[in-house]
Amino acid sequence: MSEFDKTQTGTSVCVPAVLHMVCGKIGAGKSTLAQRLATEPRTVLISEDDWLARLYPNEIHAIADYVRCAGRLREAMAGHIEALLCAGTSVVLDFPANTLKTRAWARSIFEKTGATHYLHYLDVSDEVCKTRLRARNLAGAHPFETTDAEFDQITAHFAAPSVEEGYNVVRHG
Repeated sequence: MSEFDKTQTGTSVCVPAVLHMVCGKIGAGKSTLAQRLATEPRTVLISEDDWLARLYPNEIHAIADYVRCAGRLREAMAGHIEALLCAGTSVVLDFPANTLKTRAWARSIFEKTGATHYLHYLDVSDEVCKTRLRARNLAGAHPFETTDAEFDQITAHFAAPSVEEGYNVVRHG
């Protein structure tokens, strides 16, 4: 089937597209990879950090703030992402697919639209991630700073993808 052939999924007629998801600890390089993936033709990048910084300026000071705001953003963006995929536009989600719950949210989107999916897993050590975070914090170019203690707290919730989940995993070392 060519990329322009339409497939019927539910009540929507969608043109096949790809949903790229990224999984990795903070500082693993998810945003860098996402930007590279988004250079493909007919592909858009949607960055959680950019949207959160614009929608909730000076409101995210703790992990609980992030969880609340990111949940609202996912809820608001799901229909838009589905529409892009149905229109034949591939999407690179620079949203951390780091837990079973966040991956299930993305799964609901690609299953509803019939889009192909890839879960890009960046398998990077804690020490490399912390070194990158410290450099990113010093550079001041990222909308959010993360301390080593916050990294440890967030990483405690990280779940690497498993074969049983059934994703098309692309591993990056």
